[in-house]
Amino acid sequence: MKLHEYQSKQIFSRYGIPIPKGRVAATASEAKQIAEELGGMVVVKSQVLVGGRGKAGGIRLAKTSKEAEEVATQILGMEIKGLPVRKVLVDSAANIDQEIYLGITNDRAARRPVFMASAAGGVEIEEVARLTPEKIIKVHIDPLLGLRDYQARDIAIGIDLPKEYWKQFADICRGLWRAYMECDATLAEINPLVILKEKSLIALDGKMLLDDNALFRHPDLSEMRDVDEEASAETEARKYGLSFIKLDGNIGCMVNGAGLAMTTMDIVKLFGGEPANFLDIGGGAGADKVAAAMRIILTDKNVKAILFNVFGGITRCDEVAKGILAALKDVKPNIPMVVRLVGTNAEEGRKLLADAQMITAETLADAARKSVAAAKA
Repeated sequence: MKLHEYQSKQIFSRYGIPIPKGRVAATASEAKQIAEELGGMVVVKSQVLVGGRGKAGGIRLAKTSKEAEEVATQILGMEIKGLPVRKVLVDSAANIDQEIYLGITNDRAARRPVFMASAAGGVEIEEVARLTPEKIIKVHIDPLLGLRDYQARDIAIGIDLPKEYWKQFADICRGLWRAYMECDATLAEINPLVILKEKSLIALDGKMLLDDNALFRHPDLSEMRDVDEEASAETEARKYGLSFIKLDGNIGCMVNGAGLAMTTMDIVKLFGGEPANFLDIGGGAGADKVAAAMRIILTDKNVKAILFNVFGGITRCDEVAKGILAALKDVKPNIPMVVRLVGTNAEEGRKLLADAQMITAETLADAARKSVAAAKA
C-alpha cells in the first residue's frame, strides 16, 4: 500500500523526524489560506502516487498566498502519468544548502533490511543507482538488534556529512528505522533530506510503502489508503481477498497459488505470449470468488484470451468450474478461454465446462501454447 507524501511525512513526524510546516489542500482557496497562515514563500506540491512530479510541473514555488492560489489552480487541473491531481501539499519553502537521499527497504538477497544513503539526493535514486552506483552507501541491519549507533555514523561518514550534523542525522536515522519497523513498511524514504543554510536537517519529501499483509495490525494506517489512486480492478480484487496485479499483456491468467501463478506467467512468455495480470484466487476459493476473478480479468480491454490453471488440492475443480460458468452468464465474454483443471473433482469440473465451448488442456505447456495461439487468432 502506497502512502502520499503528506501521509508519509506525518508518520515521520511522529518518530521525531523534522518536517516543514504545512498542510494538505483540496482546493485552490484552501491552498491560499494555508499559504497565508505560513507566511513567506511556500512550495505547492501535487499529491499523486507516482514519481517524477517535479519534472511534470507538479511541484511549484509560490512567493505569495495569491500566487499559491494560482499555482494550486493549475496543479489541481493536471494529470501526472495518467493520475489526476486531487490534492496539493502546501509547505513552507526551505533555504536549501545540500540535498541527501536516505531510505530503508528490504534486501531479499541478504534477507534483512538495508539502509541506503547518498549525497546525490533530490533525484530519483534509481537513476543514481544506474549511472553512479558508487555514490550509494548501503548498510544492512540485523532486525533483532536494530540500527546501531556506529552504523548511523558509518552512513554519515560514507556520504561525507560534516561532523556537526552527525548527532541530528543519527536521530533521524533511528526515527526512520522505527517508522519502518513499527509500521510494517517495505520502504521508508526521505528524498531529499536537506541541510538548511540555518545549519539543521529537515525531511522535505517522504515516501512509504506498507506491507498489505500486515495492515490488519494497523487499522489506522489502513484507513490512509487512497482508492482513487489505485486501479479499480485491484480495489475490486481486494474486496474478495484476491491477489491481483495488472500487467501489460493480452492473456488473462487465473490461477490458484502464487507460485503456480508465477510459473504460469513464465510459461506463457516462454511460448511467445504476454500475461495481462497476476491473479491468485487462493486455496479453497468458492464459485463466487472465481466469478469475481473472471469479471476483474475481463475489465481489461487488452485481454484477448484467458488461461485458467487450477490445481485442485484445497480448491475443488468443480467449484472453480461453477464459478467460471456463473461469470460467463454475468459477463458474456466473446474471447477464447483455455482451461487446465487437475486434481480434486477435475473430471466433474471438465464435464461442467464441456458445453461452454471452452478449450481444455491436459498439461500447463499445452494450455500455454493454446492460449497464446487463441490470443493471436
